[in-house]
Amino acid sequence: MNRKQAIGYIRVSTEKQAEEGVSLEAQKEKIRAWCEMHEYELLCIEEDAGVSGKSMKKREGLRRALDKIGKGTVLVAYSFSRLARSTRDLLDIAEYLQKKDADLASISERIDTSGATGRLVFTILAALAQFERELTGERTKSSLAHKKRVGEAYSPTPFGYDRVEDGTDAENKRLVANADELSVLESMRQMRSQGVSLRGIAAELNKQSVKPKRGQRWYASSVKSVLETDRGMVKAD
Repeated sequence: MNRKQAIGYIRVSTEKQAEEGVSLEAQKEKIRAWCEMHEYELLCIEEDAGVSGKSMKKREGLRRALDKIGKGTVLVAYSFSRLARSTRDLLDIAEYLQKKDADLASISERIDTSGATGRLVFTILAALAQFERELTGERTKSSLAHKKRVGEAYSPTPFGYDRVEDGTDAENKRLVANADELSVLESMRQMRSQGVSLRGIAAELNKQSVKPKRGQRWYASSVKSVLETDRGMVKAD
């Protein structure tokens, strides 16, 4: 019977961390011992030496480790602090592993998602990720709604409005209603309420030679974007 397989990941960002007993070599030994104890075949250990955990973009070792993860493998780290320095990054890594049908093990926290109890960790992390996405969405909608109410410009400029300079300050932009676009937006709402498909609305707008905010033609995706932005503003109000 083939042994289960593991990919190790280690990181240090400062000399102080090495002096405190979490050097690269110390982390390697912990990972090797964990794999031996739990009967995992350690395929490799990827590392980021002298790299801050603040940004995942600069961590080539982590990228290599994640690229090698496959179904049934486990990503082993000395601690969550070595793996990620932010909750957002940890949630992203956990979601990536779950989609790959892989597991996560943190030696310091004694977490191993390969067991029934450990999989609860994935469930909790997935719930937190979803909560954070929804919270971010609500904050974005609320912010855009406020800017719309007070007439402040925001990017991208929503269909139905134009961005103009406010007084003598060229950097201070405000939104003003575009009567023609608002009329088109109302027609789009009506067509949608009557059951016309997004593609059908796009075809009708193109037939009438109505130009979108960006580009030359309407597509189902651009109609959807305009209507969702409009609906989000109404709900947030």
